[in-house]
Amino acid sequence: MTIPPKMKAMVLMGHGGLDKYEWHEDWLTPSPGPMEVLIRVGACGLNNTDVNTRTGWYSKAVSEATTGGAYADVAEEDPTWGGRPLTFPRIQGADVVGIVVAVGEGADATLIGRRVMVNGWLRDWDDPDNMDKTGYYGSECDGGFAEFATADARNVVPVDSDLSDAALATFACSYSTAEGMLSRANVGAGDTVLVPGASGGVGGALVQLAKLRGARVIAMASEAKHDEVAKLGPDRILPRAPADLRAALGDEKVTVVADVVGGPCWPRLIDILERGGRYTCSGAIAGPIVEFDLRTFYLRDLTFTGSTVLSPQVFENIVRHIEQGRLQPVLAATYPLRELREAQQAFIDKTHTGNIVVIP
Repeated sequence: MTIPPKMKAMVLMGHGGLDKYEWHEDWLTPSPGPMEVLIRVGACGLNNTDVNTRTGWYSKAVSEATTGGAYADVAEEDPTWGGRPLTFPRIQGADVVGIVVAVGEGADATLIGRRVMVNGWLRDWDDPDNMDKTGYYGSECDGGFAEFATADARNVVPVDSDLSDAALATFACSYSTAEGMLSRANVGAGDTVLVPGASGGVGGALVQLAKLRGARVIAMASEAKHDEVAKLGPDRILPRAPADLRAALGDEKVTVVADVVGGPCWPRLIDILERGGRYTCSGAIAGPIVEFDLRTFYLRDLTFTGSTVLSPQVFENIVRHIEQGRLQPVLAATYPLRELREAQQAFIDKTHTGNIVVIP
């Protein structure tokens, strides 16, 4: 195909509210550098990292829940997931699905014409397991909220699936995040996993992937979303925030809590864990500052794991699950790319179940 010199893109110009996004129809189309490919973007999913990076929520100066709005005080030195400054202008968007249309020097030319998904974790390929040498697509480099995007050839995985680009764009961030959490907590058959926020992208992925591991799964979600959450196959569904979680669980013995919610209900999640139980976390959308009783932690022999940077094979495992039909996409809505602000506001409002995707 003929690659146009200019493209349409939604560009983030600084930390703050949705007004920090600028729509451009004449942004320079990127060229693939050494070991890079150029992708014609078919769809790009939204995720919490986009919101948190735009607002600067990752900064230690912010103690509020994720609101999607501008914060009064964001420290300049640590506003991103990695605790570093962000360079502007920046094209966000990590969950890219599209067709490779060109390759740079050293990249595999047989990728041209292939439909691929992008693994969001940027690595030092001389030291790929070093967590201190990682970045994230759409954060430390430009991503997919545009008609074209470049990516390291080692970070794209061809996918053979009948699913649409939009459906495939629901998987990358949410499902790899979920799989990383379950791996850190060593979830398997015999476990009972409690999933707060099960109607969200990561929450829904946790339900499906924990079931694939043979675990019993108890989902938590607002009652209005129970019918949609039930389609993901949890063994039980509870309200989003029961006044008495222990009573709501009945005789259930929870061995793992897989959490991306946090917030004021957090102590109740820890209180119901069985002795020797595990808590794994990769988010805090309801608030990062929680009340923590150390006695519960040590007297019950609990194990806590944080999960952010993933091992390289996690993403490829997700793609294989997709190709084998083991995972169900939960596509809540699609928006044109130029309506990214509206799409992100809908994502922030959390009235949907699953993932929201933009299409160039």
